[in-house]
Amino acid sequence: MKQIINSLHAIFFLCPGAVSKGSSLLAREVASGLGSMILPKANHRLGFGSHLRGLLLVLSTLIVGCSPSKTGDEQATKKPNLLVIMTDEHNFRTLGCYRDILPREQAYVWGDGLAVETPNIDFLAQEGVLFSKFYCVTPSCSPARGSFVSGLYPQHTGVQQNDLPMYDHVATFASVLKENGYATGYAGKWHLDGEGKPQWGPERKFGFEDNRYMFNRGHWKKMVDTPGGPEVATKDSTGNYSYALDGADDKTFATDFLTDKTIEFIEKNKEAPFCYMVSYPDPHGPDTVRPPYDTMYTHMNFEPPATSQKPDDDVPSWASKVEEEVDQSQYFGMVKCIDDNVGRLVKTLEEHDLLENTIIIFTSDHGDLRGEHYRRNKGVPLEASAKVPFVVYAKSMDHKGTKVSHVFNSVDFAPTLLSYMGLEKQESMEGIDFSALLHDPSKQSDLEDFTVIRSSNKNNLWIAGATSRYKLVLSEQDPSWLLDLQENPGETINYIEEPGKRKVVKDLAQRLKTYARERKDPFLQNTEMEKEMLKLCED
Repeated sequence: MKQIINSLHAIFFLCPGAVSKGSSLLAREVASGLGSMILPKANHRLGFGSHLRGLLLVLSTLIVGCSPSKTGDEQATKKPNLLVIMTDEHNFRTLGCYRDILPREQAYVWGDGLAVETPNIDFLAQEGVLFSKFYCVTPSCSPARGSFVSGLYPQHTGVQQNDLPMYDHVATFASVLKENGYATGYAGKWHLDGEGKPQWGPERKFGFEDNRYMFNRGHWKKMVDTPGGPEVATKDSTGNYSYALDGADDKTFATDFLTDKTIEFIEKNKEAPFCYMVSYPDPHGPDTVRPPYDTMYTHMNFEPPATSQKPDDDVPSWASKVEEEVDQSQYFGMVKCIDDNVGRLVKTLEEHDLLENTIIIFTSDHGDLRGEHYRRNKGVPLEASAKVPFVVYAKSMDHKGTKVSHVFNSVDFAPTLLSYMGLEKQESMEGIDFSALLHDPSKQSDLEDFTVIRSSNKNNLWIAGATSRYKLVLSEQDPSWLLDLQENPGETINYIEEPGKRKVVKDLAQRLKTYARERKDPFLQNTEMEKEMLKLCED
């Protein structure tokens, strides 16, 4: 009996793909030594010979199912697929998995209990690892995206502000995967090829080989396929492409359209390892969405966030109030549409038996204040602007539903991803490899809890050194600020002069100094910010 149990153990674990769905539970029970489930309890009087014959029958069935095309070695060495899902300008509070880890007053800033449910994105977090302090290195589209795909800081990608082309020589995680035999592709907003708008299928692919449905710029709402390739399906009275909905439906609305193209790529490349990135232009403005999502949340009485009532005095220019309208009902609708489409992608992977071997990343390029601090959009070091959702799902994870609270930023993604997939990162990559946390999130203390967030180099320059609790913000125009997210999660109080925080300020300034030396950041070279940093290092 013991030898048969051991044999079943070996067959099940060396040839898991050979076990049919109907016999998998039986095999697991036998392999675990729980052979009592093989025969009904009513037959407990049957002799050892009957049990033996039953066990041999199961054993022979599993052996037959273990075909040469799916050997244990091939299963063990099969390369994982990769699906990266990126949204644009996404406030993390709109996701259930992030609200779940926030105090109620922080989770429901637009009114108590007012929320959009996101079960599909929440599933990825529940079955994967959620990072509660993942920041974009620059809360602006192009710089954040360039760093995300390359593992380089913006000063080394050529993209320190929007609408600049990324340097030709930059290697991306996709180019590394392509060199390692992956079918690669991209659909959606790119924003790393200069000023072209929409500019479908940019000539420079950066490793994303099938980039037919990649467009460089814009937040288009309606898209169609034509004999000449994809096109924006709406134009204004002057004949220029427009952001109008113009009757967009579940086939032509941008989120649905790009999901369809992602599914087509997955189905075409399901036999080979694939890497695909879909970059939805929503929920970035304009605040419009197709039916029925456009009316799902119009009944809600949204309130201004509490931080919008902060006083006007002693506010740094990077946090000053800006009069802008937001339509939160339509923003919620865009998020709901995205979540439904994430569900479609997961279902497709399940239907093709690919989910078990696919790593899924859900994230955004940057946040959106949505009325917090009486502002909308991004561009500042405040949480809703700079912090983004970041969830990693992989079926093989042992620590499902884990939350990582250490800080990381978009520069860290590419080196971490490649390491997690068993590949060497490019020597040029500057980010931290935190892949160890995907294997064992309890190892957070082994990594430094520090990252850098910086403005674009266009206007109102600032740079911040951040930990999971503090942010030290240096600016060319304003006095330095120390934000304490534990004592003041609304980020309305400056603790820079508080005696009890002097050690914190000095430590953050010194870490910024190390970063400036290692990464040659021009923001901290011959600037007022550098002078202030050096002063704080000595205080």
